[in-house]
Amino acid sequence: MLLVVSPAKKLDFESPLTTEKFTQPTLLEQSQLLIDECVKLTPSDIASLMKLSDKLAGLNAARFGQWSTPFTQDNARQAILSFNGDVYTGLDAQSFSNEDFDFAQKHFRILSGLYGLLKPLDLMQAYRLEMGCKLGNSRGENLYHFWGDIITNELNKVIAEQNEEVLINLASTEYFKSVKPKLLNASIITPTFKDWKSGQYKIISFFAKKARGLMARYIIQNKLTNIEDIKGFDLAGYQYNAEMSKGSDWVFTRKEA
Repeated sequence: MLLVVSPAKKLDFESPLTTEKFTQPTLLEQSQLLIDECVKLTPSDIASLMKLSDKLAGLNAARFGQWSTPFTQDNARQAILSFNGDVYTGLDAQSFSNEDFDFAQKHFRILSGLYGLLKPLDLMQAYRLEMGCKLGNSRGENLYHFWGDIITNELNKVIAEQNEEVLINLASTEYFKSVKPKLLNASIITPTFKDWKSGQYKIISFFAKKARGLMARYIIQNKLTNIEDIKGFDLAGYQYNAEMSKGSDWVFTRKEA
């Protein structure tokens, strides 16, 4: 199994590292092309493009300007320990053992607007560039045009090298649109998490995001490689709901948050 998740807007480049292991992103040459476009943007351009406050726009303009290679432990940080949003709260990678990091490095990938595809221990520098951003570039008018088949081809390389048969989509719709399912050499399972509210099961964004991280954690810490074992996921009160699941869309529900 290969898992893919979205990155997070919120970053953590200050807390102590829980592993010294690191690797380098494989698509840095592509990232440099995007940075070359981003450094042309003024803070005002960034505020408008990304719908950010003046303060955040200035911060990200500075990040683009400071971005440089090579990545080292002095100027970058492992991706899985850099993102700090709801998914990563559920994942709680700071508590991983060495064995957990090793398993994640093989079976876990992070989709990224700037880096394309990241392994957990790939070093990255701070950035804000969401996949849905309409950043004009040499390949088109947005990042989907820029990445084209590149992310899918990288996933296929991993699938071929590791003899993977299934990709678990724990990413948001915005980010998974960067993957082309028809070109992917694996079947896709998309777990959905629903909570009971007002007399019915609904997707509640905050809980669903955290649940994606919890499922990734469950798979990583239990070293699962059989797709059927995912149905045993029971963290935070979720249970596999066979009646609501259909085909490759697997639904997990809970009555109480």
